[in-house]
Amino acid sequence: MAFEKLTLHSIEARPVVLKLERPVIARIATITDWPLILIDLKTEEGVIGRAYLEPYVVKSMRYLVPALEDMGAMLKGQKVAPTEFYEAARKSLHFVGYEGLAMIAVSGLDMAAWDAVAKAASMPLCVLLGGSIGPVKSYNSNGLWLKEPQAVAEEAIELVDEGGFVGLKLRLGRDNPRDDLATIDAVRRAVGDDMALMIDFNQSLDLAEALRRCHMLDDLGLAWIEEPIVYDNFEGYVQLARELKTPLQIGENFYGPRDLYKALSMNACDLVMPDFMRIGGVTGWLRAAGIAGAAGIPMSTHLYPEVGAHVMRVNETAHWLEWQDWAEPILQKPYEIKNSQLHIPNVPGVGLDWNEDVVRSNLYDG
Repeated sequence: MAFEKLTLHSIEARPVVLKLERPVIARIATITDWPLILIDLKTEEGVIGRAYLEPYVVKSMRYLVPALEDMGAMLKGQKVAPTEFYEAARKSLHFVGYEGLAMIAVSGLDMAAWDAVAKAASMPLCVLLGGSIGPVKSYNSNGLWLKEPQAVAEEAIELVDEGGFVGLKLRLGRDNPRDDLATIDAVRRAVGDDMALMIDFNQSLDLAEALRRCHMLDDLGLAWIEEPIVYDNFEGYVQLARELKTPLQIGENFYGPRDLYKALSMNACDLVMPDFMRIGGVTGWLRAAGIAGAAGIPMSTHLYPEVGAHVMRVNETAHWLEWQDWAEPILQKPYEIKNSQLHIPNVPGVGLDWNEDVVRSNLYDG
């Protein structure tokens, strides 16, 4: 099979804002509008690599879109090589640091570059990476925010039915911890004892409160407790991991593989779940996965279920894929979710094509 060499022509980045069907209602924030940056990496040969970013804060797109366009201008005329683009883009922003918006922009570029080279090779990304097409075990993370216990329980039943799920994530952090316990109990009664329940505090607690609350949950048979304290308090996570019986999950805020290495070297967690826009796209994920694999630490995804499914097929310690449909309105053909598994389509690349009608009607002009 011939592998077509690609030359970068330009990068088009379009900001879009969608309304969430189930708004985010967490202790630290309420989010009703969901920002997306659609990235088209255009080549001289006509192949287009596609990716999207979900940067949480709508106004952040004012800075990320120009950064992506600048990277396209910087790399114009060069052979499309994802790892080389990754390093060049990072180094171009060296003096403002490798984290934050800089890494998010690099990650978007990287994911689009990998999509392009996989398309040029006429292979699904997972096959290009040495794996095969197949299903990926997934849990539903589409809701279960801070609402009344019975409302959360009723929504849990809806979420199970969205794809025959055997795992759900619910969020905690209500003012009274007894209300959190009541919510877990209501959900457990609604979906049964065999359902894997993941708990996420969304960094909403200080260490003292986290110690108290997490110990209250420690005998409930939870799949994990996620981010009870601020993401960069590794010392606090060391103490929590040492004291808790329930597995401690962190990682969506790792900025690059070195953060993952630091957390594991400190014994700050039992599980990791990097986010693609922070870990460094596909390139950063693969490097982080090698570290987690060598340490024997189960690795799950955060957001970006489409690209996540592909890398999980080549991940030594693949654990759970987080399924959320928040980007699906802008996709022509969303991935199929069935029997708690996300199914990768047999198409070149990642298989992202934009629904241009939805994109046009939701473009952000702020």
